[in-house]
Amino acid sequence: MSQKAEIRPDLVWPTDVTDVPKEVFVREDIFEQELEDIFYGPYWHPVAHEAEIPNPGDFKLFDLGRVPLLIARGDDNVVRVFINACSHRGNQVETSPCGNSKGFECPYHRWSFKNDGSLLNCPGSEDFSPKFSKEKYGLKEVKQQNLYGLILVTLSDNPPEFNDWVGRTAETIKNQIGHEGGLKLLGYQKVKYASNWKAYMDNDGYHAPLLHTGFRLLGWQSGGGRQFYTEHCHGGAESQLKPGKSMGVLKDESLIEFKDADWDSGSFVSGLFPITIMVKHLDCISIRFAIPRSVDSTEVHYAYFAKNDDSEEMALHRVRQASNLLGPCGMISMEDAAIFQRIQIGSHSPGVATFQKGVKDLHTIPTDILQNDETTNIPRWEYYRKLMGFHKEGEA
Repeated sequence: MSQKAEIRPDLVWPTDVTDVPKEVFVREDIFEQELEDIFYGPYWHPVAHEAEIPNPGDFKLFDLGRVPLLIARGDDNVVRVFINACSHRGNQVETSPCGNSKGFECPYHRWSFKNDGSLLNCPGSEDFSPKFSKEKYGLKEVKQQNLYGLILVTLSDNPPEFNDWVGRTAETIKNQIGHEGGLKLLGYQKVKYASNWKAYMDNDGYHAPLLHTGFRLLGWQSGGGRQFYTEHCHGGAESQLKPGKSMGVLKDESLIEFKDADWDSGSFVSGLFPITIMVKHLDCISIRFAIPRSVDSTEVHYAYFAKNDDSEEMALHRVRQASNLLGPCGMISMEDAAIFQRIQIGSHSPGVATFQKGVKDLHTIPTDILQNDETTNIPRWEYYRKLMGFHKEGEA
């Protein structure tokens, strides 16, 4: 009997669409199955933006679950994604988190590869087995797609059709990172949250003005907006911020100015299933690449970008906003880490987490979601429940 068959019958999902069993945040067997079914399954996962590797020879490393990836721009200017493991004995080929190189060499037996993944040299090949040929032993390339510079990959042999999978979220992503002149990388902030990846993603519009002291201290108010979700449970939120009365907490008010008159001044947030968040807020452009490290640890790389044609002054302004407002210790979002950990701690208790704000029917998946509702989480949890094979109470 497979692990999948063994673990699933003993978790029965509540009938109310508002309720989520807390044990899905803390059970290690469920986490292991999520890696297989979701992160290694038939889904597309953002792993980089082409602005992170703008020049031939540039590369960065990233992990999809526990699978190590090497994302490289070849001398031919083509971006490729490889499994970061030697095609000989599986040794990790590259260890630097990023850099520029003409190629990569495995230190174990000195097999070397060009930055397009092809095998260049392997000592002693005259004595290799009959099945060996250089053409067959390049680095293993992973299927990929490019969406406004965002590089997405899948490990599945039968992934969903990409345009159908991304759906209407593509338009929100265009509003976030789709500048026609392209983007350039400003830098990163990297953090590990002491929480399950689903607690990190289980965010909503309800909490923002209540939890985050920065909204109140800066006098920001919510303007008109909407939330939505797609068939594959990507979510999006678009809103306008109304300037409120300044509370005088900043010595330099330019930190929160909107200076890019050529780009929408609103706030655009998108969440691609299962674990990627993108934010365009005021002049801050950010992609949060996340890695589920364990059942109670999630690593997030906050990558910040500017427009390619930004002046030096504008790029510096974006850096200040990115690191001071919406980063892991930003004045707007600094409370999130504590909440993620406290959700993880609280989830070791029996029972369910339940959603309330915006709920009108306990047995119908909501479609009309207002800006400050938490109901956008409900379709995501139903999608997760079905793909993981958890039965509801009363189901056969």
